[in-house]
Amino acid sequence: MGLSAPENPLGYATVRQRAGTDPRSVHRLARQRLLSLQSRDGSWEGEMAWSVMILSQYVITRHLLGRPLPPGEIGPIVQHYRVKRLRQTGWGLHAASVGPSPYCTSLAYIALRLLGLAPDHPLCRPARQWLRTQPGGVAAIPSWGKFWLALLGLYDYRAMHPLLPELFLLPKWLPLHPDRLYCHTRTISQAMTYLYGTRFQGPQGGVVEDLRRELFDRPLRRSDRHRTGIDAAVSPTVPLRLLQRALALYERRPPLALRRRALDRCRARVEHEHAVTGRLGLSPVNSLLDILVLHASGEKPDKVDRSLTAFDYWRWTDPHEGSRYAGARSQTWDTAFAVEALLADHAPCPDTARAVARANRFLTGAQITTEIPTPHLTARSPARGGWCFSEGGHRWPVSDCTAEAVSALLSGSDAGRADPTFDISAATEFLLARQNRDGGFGTYEARRASRLLEHLNPAEMFTHCMVEGSYTECTGSAAVALVHLQGRVNGTQRHACKRALSRARTFLLSTQDADGSWPAAWGINRIYGTLFAIRGLLATGVPRTHPCFVRAGWWLESIQLADGGWGEDHTGCIDNRYVPGATSQPVSTAWALLALLELTGGRSRAVLSGIAWLCDRQLPDGSWPQTAATGVFFGTAMLDYRLYREYFPLWALGRWLATHPAPEIAAGNPAAHTPHLSSDTGARHDG
Repeated sequence: MGLSAPENPLGYATVRQRAGTDPRSVHRLARQRLLSLQSRDGSWEGEMAWSVMILSQYVITRHLLGRPLPPGEIGPIVQHYRVKRLRQTGWGLHAASVGPSPYCTSLAYIALRLLGLAPDHPLCRPARQWLRTQPGGVAAIPSWGKFWLALLGLYDYRAMHPLLPELFLLPKWLPLHPDRLYCHTRTISQAMTYLYGTRFQGPQGGVVEDLRRELFDRPLRRSDRHRTGIDAAVSPTVPLRLLQRALALYERRPPLALRRRALDRCRARVEHEHAVTGRLGLSPVNSLLDILVLHASGEKPDKVDRSLTAFDYWRWTDPHEGSRYAGARSQTWDTAFAVEALLADHAPCPDTARAVARANRFLTGAQITTEIPTPHLTARSPARGGWCFSEGGHRWPVSDCTAEAVSALLSGSDAGRADPTFDISAATEFLLARQNRDGGFGTYEARRASRLLEHLNPAEMFTHCMVEGSYTECTGSAAVALVHLQGRVNGTQRHACKRALSRARTFLLSTQDADGSWPAAWGINRIYGTLFAIRGLLATGVPRTHPCFVRAGWWLESIQLADGGWGEDHTGCIDNRYVPGATSQPVSTAWALLALLELTGGRSRAVLSGIAWLCDRQLPDGSWPQTAATGVFFGTAMLDYRLYREYFPLWALGRWLATHPAPEIAAGNPAAHTPHLSSDTGARHDG
């Protein structure tokens, strides 16, 4: 393939010499560590850490509902703000932020004051002083922040870009109908437009009046709606400006009957969404807005209280970081990858077998087996057959979560174990329905509108959030799963799988960049996308001698850092390019190794150096230190998947050990000393 030649036929000894430890001992310790983290229900779950934004919105929502937090819950919340503060000043959009965000800092300051902290408290005073130094001050935070301030009565609704509920009354065939939007965007919109249309505001006076004096040094003007500040990730386009002006003209005198009808439509959609998700919503952001809509529309207080109690589903608490709310729950996602990591070395182990059996029972029970009632009310795509990112409680299944669950469940049966009992036909139909016209796969749904709608993105602080996309990682995961499934379904579905795999192959081949890498939308960044593209293309039958793999292998080897590991900086997500990390990271290294093990085998210089790097960096408890973000959404929001550092390095080590003879075997078998390309790279890795 033109890649680096084997350095030493005894690659195992090479790694042991470089790392100063036995790779199998490293793998064994990592495996025991992961097994110890399995929950009683058979799942694994690590926190998907983001920012203090949702926590701030939760505190503000409690105030708007007139339901202050119990005194015993305030301390852990304040602790989280204390731990997450940047530069002893403010709070960022994510942990990797180079500095505070006016948006996050404004909401955090307000939340802390609503919790009872004084203006001169050490957490409040520096934040307020920093906000006053920003161009435009609090008046220049993005529109999403202006909306939350308007709910509090701190911002004039007239100084906002209009959020018209009448958009939900448009004919559904129009390209601008909200039902064509990405599901997160449209479910947020149906709640925000209701609250905007009713001009809902929470209790006034008291601390709200104090906040107005503390945060604003002048009255607001309509021109403030155009201020965006340093949080802005995208500049408003000319079409967006024209649309906003047209909506502002309409908003001066909206027909009252039409407004009432539009509000009724939005309220009905919110109530339906809240009901079919078990009061959880698509995400905690959606859930808080839905609760406010219920309250603003006059819902009975006991029902609002039950919804507020249900919101604790999203909470994480520990002594060090305090109480906060994650952006999602990740049981299915983490469990599927944990299973694939545990099975990667193909070595029988009773503890592993028991853990995998428990995980399979969890995954089988997490599949959605019934349809959403009256999905047309909110334009929901069919959900039956899929798996959610979580354990399934909110009933919003996703393509790659479904694909990885299927791969985890069926990888065991491919190794000789009995087939699991999940609904294979329904899972196949679910995956096939997420494929777009270009052959790529979306997340929750297939794409419903042109990408041109991104030019009307009003979010300012996020990118690529208007319509569903075709994603490298979703396509790669779906391809691997469909290969598992096509041999287990009837003739009609088998033909559909074959056609879908052909289209997925075409999509992945067409989206490789000239340097050999693939872009990603949900992980950081090019290394992640390249791994999933390689997995998908191999699953579809592309031979390892194909030029796309040669380019990918060269690229991965070219970006290996001097210490033998790999690292990638999150800033490349914004510019859609590879940016090398300042240091090597265990997760990035594991992703690169998993990709190279498919392409160059287990004895290439790059792989041996990477395996040695992982062995050398393992902590005494069997885990690895991760100091950089690993995930991303909407281009600018970086995430820390806390379990990635537990199972991806284990997966890479297991995969390497599976293709590498143990020293005691090699010593008794001279043939094992000779590297064979077919033994190192010939077996397809379907996990």
